[in-house]
Amino acid sequence: MNDTAKTLITLGVLLLIGLVTDTIGRRTRLPRVTLLLIFGFAIGPAGLDFLSPSEGKWFSVIADMALVMIGFLLGEKLTLSSLRQHGKFVLWLSVCEVVGTALVVLVGLILIGVQIDIALLLAGIAAATDPAATTDVVHETKADGVFARTLLGIVAVDDAWGLIVFSLILTTTQVLGGQGNSIAPLLTGAWELGGALLVGIGLGIPMAFLTGRIKPGEPTLIEALGVVFLCGGIAIWLEVSFLLASMVLGTVVANLARHHMRPFHAIQGIEWPFMILFFLLAGASLHVGALYQLGLVGSGYIILRIIGRLLGAWAGGAISHAEPLMRRWMGMALMPQAGVALGMALVATHRRPDLANIIFPVVIASTVLFEVIGPVLTRSALVHVGKVSGK
Repeated sequence: MNDTAKTLITLGVLLLIGLVTDTIGRRTRLPRVTLLLIFGFAIGPAGLDFLSPSEGKWFSVIADMALVMIGFLLGEKLTLSSLRQHGKFVLWLSVCEVVGTALVVLVGLILIGVQIDIALLLAGIAAATDPAATTDVVHETKADGVFARTLLGIVAVDDAWGLIVFSLILTTTQVLGGQGNSIAPLLTGAWELGGALLVGIGLGIPMAFLTGRIKPGEPTLIEALGVVFLCGGIAIWLEVSFLLASMVLGTVVANLARHHMRPFHAIQGIEWPFMILFFLLAGASLHVGALYQLGLVGSGYIILRIIGRLLGAWAGGAISHAEPLMRRWMGMALMPQAGVALGMALVATHRRPDLANIIFPVVIASTVLFEVIGPVLTRSALVHVGKVSGK
């Protein structure tokens, strides 16, 4: 079988697996991300060996395409109107739980003897959440009230703050991985962040101008995909953070465009097939042997992330003078973690391939756990606060 036939067959099978997982998820209420990771693991080298991410270059291309779209959609959440609408509770709670989670994981991992650059990367990844799963739980339970609205506001901006923190941490680990006391790693890190901002702003301004003048439908889809992929490609070519560049692109468009929702709706309409492939490939990348050797790091990461979430949300609630119930239960409601964390892990392992055998297995294992228990904990928090319909 030639390579073209094998690639097309593989893509077809993977997309059909995604359809099956969607059906199973609707009937069992298991998160689709969890099911895709499990299926990916089952058909990967550790299972049936049908799918091996190391076989084709198109694996990394699809992953990068998915991540660029994720970054663009995250940028939509950082609008001035959104921040004004959700108010000080969302601002303080989101910032404190992102920073608090990262600090608790970083300090805790260092105290148990984890290498500092590994601890830094895991701390940055720990701040990521899963807006889709959290929103689904709120809608499913028909929750309403200040707590539910604040929760939705937090998950709307949470991953954006997390991505900024992660980008700063990733730059720090690259500096630590540099040789000697050369200033080159510092300049590289500054360029990676500053260059990403320049790329996102440079493409975001003309895109914001075009969006209100192109007809909705296919023209808007072509425009959105063209500019988003152009942003990702230029960022990779310039060796800057393409995830941050695409997020800045989305932020600029969301704040300046006349009809800013059109390109985001267009991307959302085609994002899921790419995400199916992304999560299946992530599951197939899991190496069981590495997991057996990472008991302390993985367990420490999971426990510390839970503690960081609870303490960070409590601190944010205290600073913003939120009600005691919000301080007590908001951290638990923010436990789900999914695609953005895996995306961060892929970026981290690309920048630091020497740490890939530790970072990626820990993130995949913890993501599966948090995707399974996270929505349950979110629902439990909503129930305890007393804002679930019928309670």
